[in-house]
Amino acid sequence: MTVSAEERARRIRIVLFDVDGVLTNGTIWVYPMPVALPDGSVTTRLVEPKGFSAHDGAGMTLARLGGMKVGVITKRISEAVALRARDLKMEFVYQGQAFKMKAVREIAQKEGVTLDEIAYVGDDVIDLPAMRAVGFAVAVANARTEVKAEAHYVTPHEGGAGAGRDAIEFILAAKGLLEKCIAASIDESNPLPPSMDIGKGGDLK
Repeated sequence: MTVSAEERARRIRIVLFDVDGVLTNGTIWVYPMPVALPDGSVTTRLVEPKGFSAHDGAGMTLARLGGMKVGVITKRISEAVALRARDLKMEFVYQGQAFKMKAVREIAQKEGVTLDEIAYVGDDVIDLPAMRAVGFAVAVANARTEVKAEAHYVTPHEGGAGAGRDAIEFILAAKGLLEKCIAASIDESNPLPPSMDIGKGGDLK
């Protein structure tokens, strides 16, 4: 019997995201930055800036208000990702992951959840093993054709333009919690929204 996307979404307790092409538009900028050394010489450090959607950040707050945990699993290693994850207080941050199922299995074991209770949002073939294994597989609107073909849900927005928010809102709507979570997010007596996505940036310490 075919299980609907809504039924799959109702089970979800953890939402995991790829980064490039999902929480960003997929463009990878790499800039050489001069760095002064103690001896007075100058070397070059490569910096990889990224652009994230504020809509996705608000979506992470909604997910938390809905009782879910969130995280990222990405092949690349970027200080910008670590900073964004810190600002959003993500529970799971896995960088340098060429084979993402290892991280997915570790998260499931640590949290005591089944794979059916995990959602994964991806855009490229590297995401397929995770998408095939979890309970709710989401492809962003700009995902590769092969990825969309295996997704339970395709977001209306592209990566970096609110696709992460789409995935979270679909799950919350399936659970019957979306309107309640939106109301809580704009309730000034609720302590959670002001504590997330404060955008300090800068030093990771």
